Amino acid sequence: MEESTLQTSKYVNRLNRRESFKRLINLVLCMGCLALEIGIFAYNWLFHFQYSVVEQLRDFWFKGHLLEIAIYGAILFFVSVTYGGMRLGYMRNAELIFSQVFATIMANVLIYAELSVMAFQLFVPDVFLLMMVEQTVVIIVYMNIANRIYRSVFPPRELFLIHGDRPIEDVINKFESRKDKYHIKKHAAIERGTEALCRELLDDYVNGRITAVVLWDLDNQNRNVLFKFCYAHSIRVYMMPKITDVILLGSEELHIFDSPILLTREYSLSMEQRFIKRTIDIVCSLILLIVASPIMLVTAIAIKLYDGGPVLYKQVRCTKNQREFYIMKFRSMRTDAEKDGVARLAQKNDSRITPIGKFIRKCRIDELPQLINILKGDMSFIGPRPERPEIIAQYVEVMPEFTYRMKVKAGLAGFAQVYGKYNTSPYDKLKLDLTYIENYSLWLDIKLMLLTLKILFWPDSTEGVESEQVTAFKKEYVQQKGQKEADKDARSGKNN
Repeated sequence: MEESTLQTSKYVNRLNRRESFKRLINLVLCMGCLALEIGIFAYNWLFHFQYSVVEQLRDFWFKGHLLEIAIYGAILFFVSVTYGGMRLGYMRNAELIFSQVFATIMANVLIYAELSVMAFQLFVPDVFLLMMVEQTVVIIVYMNIANRIYRSVFPPRELFLIHGDRPIEDVINKFESRKDKYHIKKHAAIERGTEALCRELLDDYVNGRITAVVLWDLDNQNRNVLFKFCYAHSIRVYMMPKITDVILLGSEELHIFDSPILLTREYSLSMEQRFIKRTIDIVCSLILLIVASPIMLVTAIAIKLYDGGPVLYKQVRCTKNQREFYIMKFRSMRTDAEKDGVARLAQKNDSRITPIGKFIRKCRIDELPQLINILKGDMSFIGPRPERPEIIAQYVEVMPEFTYRMKVKAGLAGFAQVYGKYNTSPYDKLKLDLTYIENYSLWLDIKLMLLTLKILFWPDSTEGVESEQVTAFKKEYVQQKGQKEADKDARSGKNN
């Protein structure tokens, strides 16, 4: 036993050193990209930008040049962290490159505004655009090389999946979608027993056949046994959280007794938070309505000229406490899209969507009229997306906890839209929305607003559900639930 414990300790120490080295390599590679971008800005500043500044600011001391370059570097670092440009090894290569290019554009917009203020006029954009092209080329080339280096040094993690009695195709597909990062080497059902599974996974872990464990869709009792075992032996665990886990993540820890207590409050947002959130909604919606009015006017004319139908599409949705309201969008589908009265989510390559509708959905222009909903108080900028009452009823039949997401006002964008996709399952969307509700802060709202700008240009976020799906549930899932209910009824009849 002592020999086994010593062997485990040595292996854990070796893995810890490897993880530290991994983080160091990640940081060095990411900082290398930032250094190249800052170098390009420094060159353009010293040989181009400073000469466009007004006379009294032209003669910069050496420290002045360093300060301006440092300001740009700080802005670039901040937006890179915010938009995920520093997440080498975590994101897919294409998404990582997109994130860093987008972060660089945002940094350049901010520094362009600063230089325009310094010059008391709009800064000459041609050299700025050329600098942006140079930086984009550097990002694409550098990130591809850095990603290859990272993947060659750090291969995918070998995982041991322990699952419940439900089908595991979906979870396997999730991990296989990131073959660069994860590889499910083996899997086993919990019905084999926790004692046998603990012995097997420890043997595999100590001998280097696996590097982590995935606990997926397990009952609380078995999950707790396996989780504590992994924690005791310093084994990395990936675990699918349950609804209660997500709620407890946002709980407050109290120390009023000699035992720790977790507090979940009866209200989701405090009075101060609601006041600040509403103030931001009113001010920002007014500003954006004024700024976006030309785009909205052109869109309205294009929709009307295409088929002569109504410009706006109004639909009953539910907001806080399941209160119904009419959401407003620019119409993107044919006028007879739901002539049978059946509510359906948009599907991939949906024939009901008009050519103009495809464009405005891709650019999210169809959502702009919801600024009026925000101004009226039916919605907020950030919050769970509002659903239709009939779709909510379908979800609640399978998942009663779906109503939890209506503890706060519905939003134009939310946690589930930033970190999920349009076709993310309702159960996963619920957990993402509850993460937002239970961890609300003003900074989280600001962060999600910034990240929403990024997802406007990322195609995954507008992808429809599969054609064989019933709303956002797959048929097999609904059928499986129906079979379980039938079995339950049969057992109940036998007992009676």
